[in-house]
Amino acid sequence: MRETLILLPGWGLDGAVLQPLAEALRSDMQVQVPALPRLSSAAAADWLDELDTRLPHGCWLAGWSLGGMLAAALAARRGERCRGLITLASNACFVASDTWPTAMPAQTYGAFYEGCQENAGATLKRFAMLCAQGSADARGLSRRLQSNLAASDEPALLAGLRLLASLDNRAALAAFAGPQLHLLAEQDALVPAAAGDALLALLPAGQVDVLEDCGHAFVREQADVLATLMLDFIREASDV
Repeated sequence: MRETLILLPGWGLDGAVLQPLAEALRSDMQVQVPALPRLSSAAAADWLDELDTRLPHGCWLAGWSLGGMLAAALAARRGERCRGLITLASNACFVASDTWPTAMPAQTYGAFYEGCQENAGATLKRFAMLCAQGSADARGLSRRLQSNLAASDEPALLAGLRLLASLDNRAALAAFAGPQLHLLAEQDALVPAAAGDALLALLPAGQVDVLEDCGHAFVREQADVLATLMLDFIREASDV
């Protein structure tokens, strides 16, 4: 029986952005790309409760950006009921602090949040540009990403941003004893690749790799490369 993998999208972009990656994975796995909750609450427990209710158990959890952070928190909650965890361009903490400096500066996050309050549509387009930064064809990738922008539901978008700022997965990553793979992008404008060493130090066992010459949207730009890395890791973990 083939393994099942849940692939959660990130903030601001719908699940269509992950379809090329999902298709590349489906040669060897059953892959589901569910939508993130659309909540006005920014409480992590509310998001995790909904995901835990509607996602199957006994499967691999994976996600991109915010989706990766939620997958990590849910993996820790499920423990042995989760086969393993894979995150893509995802940090333990999205916003930097004195105890986790390798993240987005708080001032940058604050300006982005204010921009979303004032004009959600314009902020989503700017977000697509930031995701594409670091790509060999940043302008073309940005245009493609803009076709996958989430609906401008301001309460849900703002709740998602507040969730990003509040999630702290350090304890979750350290507690989850299953196999973990965390893939970062060298030129990521949103999640610093420098977080890799700090992430690795948290893990009871696991792997952190940085892909060169790509940015936050490497899920779209390098879907085949990511799929190969993910499938190799899952096969190795399943053979143990």
